[in-house]
Amino acid sequence: MRVLVVEDEHNLADAIARGLRRRGMAVDVAHDGNTGHEMAFVTRYDVIVLDRDLPGVHGDQICADLAASGALTRVLMLTASGTVADRVEGLSLGADDYLPKPFAFDELVARVQALGRRATPPAPPVLTLADLVVDPARRVASRGGIPVDLTRKEFGVLEELLKARGAVVSSEELLERVWDANTDPFTTTVRVTVMTLRKKLGDPPLIETVVGAGYRMPDPYLP
Repeated sequence: MRVLVVEDEHNLADAIARGLRRRGMAVDVAHDGNTGHEMAFVTRYDVIVLDRDLPGVHGDQICADLAASGALTRVLMLTASGTVADRVEGLSLGADDYLPKPFAFDELVARVQALGRRATPPAPPVLTLADLVVDPARRVASRGGIPVDLTRKEFGVLEELLKARGAVVSSEELLERVWDANTDPFTTTVRVTVMTLRKKLGDPPLIETVVGAGYRMPDPYLP
């Protein structure tokens, strides 16, 4: 899942980003409304954690512009004011959820995860292929009943390939969905991650390389 945190309180923004990354998400951070607005329309994010009172472009404007664009990105609006009137106003601007400060971090994570499930075509809560079982919510995977120990990036790549349901996913798409903006776009990290993921999943291999296009995980039981 790719998340953008737009928050002008640097310590809070960095704390949110660190916590979400520990949960396996790819997170970018913007500390003002101008940067946040630009990033929101350059990269396809699943969820934007958006402070309402931002310097530069106001959070309300970012939210309204996203809603008007028809983007699938879901918005979790943060604000120091938690009155009913403020919540109603924020939701009327196009926000999908609203969380007043201060908040419990576990609640923030749960809300981000819930919004992320709504940002893409619905996928089953547990992903399966042949004897491979992947539970994104619990961040666990097993093959033939044997647990497979995966890094956060390996798990993210596996999840994206399974959600594609046999379609080809390019290296560029995987880089965008699993890594953050600090990653060198010319890096070989996707190829290396797929290579180690293949080894960990074992035989018979489940991930195919489509030369010049990317990777896919076709159902071995289908022709």
